Amino acid sequence: MKALGIDIGGSAVKGALVDLETGRLVAERIRTATPVSLSPAKMAAAIADIARQFKWSGPIGVGFPGVIYGKKILTAANLHPGFSGIDGASLFAKAAKCPVTLINDAAAAATAEMRFGAGAGFTGKTLLLTLGTGVGSAIGYHGVVVPCEFGHLPLRGRSAEKRVAASVRKARNLTWKDWGRRLTEYLAILELMVWPELIIIGGGVSAKHRKFFPFVKTRARMVPAAFLNEAGIVGAALAAAGAAPGPRPARRK
Repeated sequence: MKALGIDIGGSAVKGALVDLETGRLVAERIRTATPVSLSPAKMAAAIADIARQFKWSGPIGVGFPGVIYGKKILTAANLHPGFSGIDGASLFAKAAKCPVTLINDAAAAATAEMRFGAGAGFTGKTLLLTLGTGVGSAIGYHGVVVPCEFGHLPLRGRSAEKRVAASVRKARNLTWKDWGRRLTEYLAILELMVWPELIIIGGGVSAKHRKFFPFVKTRARMVPAAFLNEAGIVGAALAAAGAAPGPRPARRK
């Protein structure tokens, strides 16, 4: 079985077909750069274009960097403000002519990592962070993934992601050591709040984890995401197949 997973980020939209039994990409991913913030209509067109390139007509999972309630997008801190409050699932489905399931992007990444990746088989409390344009976050525990918004916690008078996102390190030309110190301060707060037993670091910068992990001090064991920057694609595909985070609906008697 396959599904199309699409991961919307602050700088690009990425998609690939995913084998739902293994979590592996079955074709090379397609990446569309978005140097300018796309409006909802243009984002829908970009998603439809990816589906067309794959000649896909089945279920699509879309990971979105914001708060998701069912089909609705409630927040879009690092994207076009027109996304806030819209029925994103219906908009994307109409453009792609395919059924679409929406999921928070960090929850998608956590779903992939807890099923097939760095957290596979681990039932303790796991904190997953995706470090990119912003900071995505989710908690995994006994097979349940809960999306969070820890990137917007106040830190030194402003949103935490304004200090610790990977985009901030690049924009301010911070050394890996200086950035690692910022992450240590941030993670210390999260560890007091959540008390995770495992921390998984995802996002594109996870491929460079050896450069900054030595400068990040945590109580919990910290590991890079096994899927690196493809975790969101895999998790979105799983969501399209009905493997979204949260308990399964109770069966009718």
